[in-house]
Amino acid sequence: PPELHVLNSCSPSQLEGLCSFLQLSTCPEHLLVRFCSWLLALTPDLSYTSAAILAEQLFLRRVLSLTQLPSRHLMAALASFCSKYSQPFCRVLVAAVLQEPGEGTEQTKLVCDLVEECLEPDCVRLVLSQVLEVPLSEKLLPVVQAVLGRQEVLPPELFDLLVLTLCRQAPAFAMSLNYAKLVTAVLTMYQSQVS
Repeated sequence: PPELHVLNSCSPSQLEGLCSFLQLSTCPEHLLVRFCSWLLALTPDLSYTSAAILAEQLFLRRVLSLTQLPSRHLMAALASFCSKYSQPFCRVLVAAVLQEPGEGTEQTKLVCDLVEECLEPDCVRLVLSQVLEVPLSEKLLPVVQAVLGRQEVLPPELFDLLVLTLCRQAPAFAMSLNYAKLVTAVLTMYQSQVS
């Protein structure tokens, strides 16, 4: 709809106010899918800041409050948004999920699904760097495994940080099967780089 062009001319505070007025954070998920498809068609593209605000307003509360696997509508909306605005999405949403205390099994599974199916290679590397910025936990090991499963070429400094983190954290994961799988995956995939 032509009214959506207002998103390109809003200041960040105006955009937050508009999202609040439209109650985007609580709109039904089937409408969220339609809204995201409209965002994809919007020209010119949203600015990084506007996309980050929309990622937060549209998805953050929904994702952090998940108590079961996301609906197909929510996954479709997330995939749609990620296809065009994955950098701001990762900076806002993935970062929040990684820093959320507790188990967060549904959120972790969601991030793994996005890494495996939706994100571009540069965003897959961004997710890995975000994981390595926070203390590694059992909850985050599947995310690293999902990143490695994409078999992307990692920049040397990011690969070195991954190996260093795994070495330093080894004592804490002495009894972890996920950690053992992760180390095996690193040794298998990157054997030429590991000494």
